[in-house]
Parts: sequence; C-alpha cells; structure tokens
Amino acid sequence: MRTKKPAAPASEEQPDAKLQRAVQSVEVGGRLLLTLAEGEGAMNLKDLAALAGLTPSRAHPYLVSYGRLGLVEQDASGRYDLGPAALKIGLACLQRLDPLKAAEPAVLQLAAQTGHAVALSVWGNFGPTVVRLIEARQPLHVALRVGSVLSLFDTATGRAFASAMPDETLRQAIAGPLGRMDATGFDGREAALARIREEMRQRGVVRAVGSPIPGVNAFSAPVFDMHGRPVLAITVTDHQDRLSSAWENSAARAVAEVARQLTRRLSGQLST
Repeated sequence: MRTKKPAAPASEEQPDAKLQRAVQSVEVGGRLLLTLAEGEGAMNLKDLAALAGLTPSRAHPYLVSYGRLGLVEQDASGRYDLGPAALKIGLACLQRLDPLKAAEPAVLQLAAQTGHAVALSVWGNFGPTVVRLIEARQPLHVALRVGSVLSLFDTATGRAFASAMPDETLRQAIAGPLGRMDATGFDGREAALARIREEMRQRGVVRAVGSPIPGVNAFSAPVFDMHGRPVLAITVTDHQDRLSSAWENSAARAVAEVARQLTRRLSGQLST
C-alpha cells in the first residue's frame, strides 16, 4: 500500500514559492502608470488603455483608484497624466539614488566576469578621478589607485569623459587648476576629440592601446544621468597579453553593456 506524502507545514516555503508570488492586478494596473511615464503627455482613456494592452473598460477602474491616490490626474478635457503622488515617488527615488552605490554591484560583477582590473571614475575638480578600483585577477603593475587623476586624452577613462563632455568643460580641465596651463592647449585637439566621439558613437566604448603605459590596454564607457550628463566612467584595463586591443572582444562588449544598464538605471529608462 502506497503511503501518501505528508503536506509541508503551512509555515514551510515551497522551493519556488517566493518567485511565483505576485499580485496580477498590481502588475496590470502598473502597466498604465508605466505607459504614462513613457508618454510625452496626457492621454485619453482609449489611447492609454491601448498602449497598455488593456480595454478601456478594464483600464478605467485602475485609473479611478490611482486618481484617489494622486498617482494620476485628469485635465480639463478628461485626459490622464501622472499626478502629484507619482512626482513625490519619483523625487524620493532621485534623492536616494547614489550613482556610486548603484554602480558597485555592476563593477564587482564585471571584474569577476572578465578577470581584468576595473576602475570606476567620476569627474572631479581636476578631471577624471578614480574612486573605486578592483584589482585584476593576475598582478598588474600600474600606478593606478583611488584618487588618481587621469589624463583626459591619453587614457581610456579620460576619453570616455571627453566623448560626452561639453568643449568648454574640457578646455577648463586641460587648463588645470587656477589656469596654470595655457587653455589654448585644447585648440590643437579638435581632430582627436572628433575621433574619440565617433568611436563612442559607433562602438559604445573608447579604448587606449598601450597608453599611457606601454603594454597595457583599456576600454571605457561613460554612464549618464537623467539629464544626459556623464556622471561615471567604467574602465577595464589589463596587460595586452590578457586584454586584446581589438574592438570586438568580450571585455569591450561587457563594459558597453554595463554602462548602458547603469544609464538606464540612473536615468529612469525602462529596459526593453
């Protein structure tokens, strides 16, 4: 006689229970809010419902509830748009979003995935400045440390910022603190800057081959905030024997993808 397997106690989780739990109505209604967030302005019920993949009769009760919460509001013509509560949530998210904190898991994963040294840099008072450095899996003897200020045109990190910064900002950076260097030093670099920006446009990354350290290569890409400003640069670097200078290599693709993901995260874009 086959015995019946006893049921798991009510307090005991089944293997995938946490992954399967969801409230479908929240997800369905959430599509309306996301549709409004992605739109360019207020929408009538018919168009909003269609873009969210719902019928108007199904969408309307959600909009009534969201209206009561202040998540949506209607204008004089009855069109729907995001309401003051949605603004409050968005502002709270922006205030709590630290680019460096958001990037930390991504750069750790990038270092583990590639085995190369990974540097995270910001635009400091004197130009590109390293704020986080994860060592390569194999020893890499380079004078790179947290706090290092990097050359604007001779390093991959500097080129990543140069590809996205306004010319006037770059001119001031080349001039140095208190203008100790002649700011006209920028004037001979227009062709180099144009090449850097074209590389970024085509490849999603820029590179430095044996520069500024012979035998060491690097790839870098900027990360943008919601205003389109480059707030970070992510760079992988390693000896040429371990990091090819070829554009089509896994490390270059990985840097470009991490930069795109973080840009979506910091700019509030939705992944597709």
